[in-house]
Amino acid sequence: FSTGDELARPGEALTAGATYDANRPLLAALLARREVEVSDLGILRDDVRETAAALGRAAAAHDLILTSGGVSTGEADFVKEAIESIGALSFWRLAIKPGRPVAMGSIAGCAFVGLPGNPVAAFVTFARLAGPLIDRLAGTEARLAPGYPAIADFHARKKEGRREYMRGSARRDPGRLTVSKFPREGAALLSSLIETDGLIELDEGVTRVAPGDAVTFIPYDALM
Repeated sequence: FSTGDELARPGEALTAGATYDANRPLLAALLARREVEVSDLGILRDDVRETAAALGRAAAAHDLILTSGGVSTGEADFVKEAIESIGALSFWRLAIKPGRPVAMGSIAGCAFVGLPGNPVAAFVTFARLAGPLIDRLAGTEARLAPGYPAIADFHARKKEGRREYMRGSARRDPGRLTVSKFPREGAALLSSLIETDGLIELDEGVTRVAPGDAVTFIPYDALM
């Protein structure tokens, strides 16, 4: 499921305040790389009772429910409340950026993962959380993408105590891999995924990066 009254299906005319649903095509493409059967269950509108009923029906027929959006703290974020009314959450929110409002739980024995609504956050949390979980549920080893040592050619600051994933591009310099950061921030910028090569991972203890510092780079092909 995707969630939100503001979402329109690709190809539909956009009304005031609407945006196209990019997450279902994104997640369907990522799931197609795994040995799973996928049900596209459409868009959940912003109604907690309707959301709970739809999730309950899906739980009865599936091994895993994957949603995007509706798990933050906004007035129209009803997925968390709906899950708690018919199932249980194992956790909600992680110290990562982008992707903090990610959730995991279960409904009547069916696993549940709630990804954030912004496309970049949905991609990051699928790659680092949902994808490896799906591997384990399918009875295989979790694919944990390796990171490669690289050298930064950019300045950046971040909060201590959280893991951060920046979109970046890599180049081979003599004897080393050098990475550049995408110039614009924002978890809604699909262009930051399209125009880069992978994720620059900064761990919880890092608070700033300067040119020449060592960082970890994870190519997209390894994440998918």
